[in-house]
Amino acid sequence: MYNIDEIKELIQALDNSKLTDLEITGEKGEKLCLKKKTEKASSTPAAAVTLQEVQTAENAVSGAVEEKSEKSDGRTIDCPMVGVFYAASSPDAEPYVSIGSKVKKGDVVCIIEAMKLMNEVVASESGTVTEILAENGDLVEFGQPLFVIE
Repeated sequence: MYNIDEIKELIQALDNSKLTDLEITGEKGEKLCLKKKTEKASSTPAAAVTLQEVQTAENAVSGAVEEKSEKSDGRTIDCPMVGVFYAASSPDAEPYVSIGSKVKKGDVVCIIEAMKLMNEVVASESGTVTEILAENGDLVEFGQPLFVIE
């Protein structure tokens, strides 16, 4: 149908035009479809409302975490990265730790999913888990306390 140089020329022509889509059907029925990403979609009021809702939810979570961590006197195990908190290795597995669990330095206490990678979080010191500050599926931030141990 087309060689790579011809396709590159078509892409450049699409980029330099006001068109957002280009579909070409060849003599043998083969199709070439090109679509331009537009910035207009990301600046619509619906997208802005969604972003505002996400920011409001993040503020609520941050406030709840700060309130919980102020109440406790123990040491915390903090989140090493931004991601999604999972208390167990799979949905049907038992949580790594629960309130009252004794942990040793280096024991796995949870998993943080970041960019489709599962990262084990280990206890930074030994002790007994007295509080769990995150719930399964919560979005967590770098440095956010996840567990209180004494």
